[in-house]
Amino acid sequence: MSGGVAYVWNKAGDFDFYCNMEMVELSLVEDASARKELHELIRKHYHHTGSALAAQLLKSWEHHIDEFIQIVPIEYKKVLQEEQMKKLQKKIAEMQRDY
Repeated sequence: MSGGVAYVWNKAGDFDFYCNMEMVELSLVEDASARKELHELIRKHYHHTGSALAAQLLKSWEHHIDEFIQIVPIEYKKVLQEEQMKKLQKKIAEMQRDY
């Protein structure tokens, strides 16, 4: 991984056994924007490679989406949360100033 979010097809359901859980957080792909992003990544992969597996995943997307997991490095998640907090604080300050 490059410090960002990754998606893994966890068909066997045992990815956490092979993963360094001290460094990353695993979650189901539940957020609509994350699901859309993953679908688009697989669609692009299929477009560029003609992958039969990608075609199968796309054809039965509603069945397979729940087999994927999202992987986020813990440090990366902290940075994202800090950025969101700064944006929220800025917005609150602007609202208070305008009020």
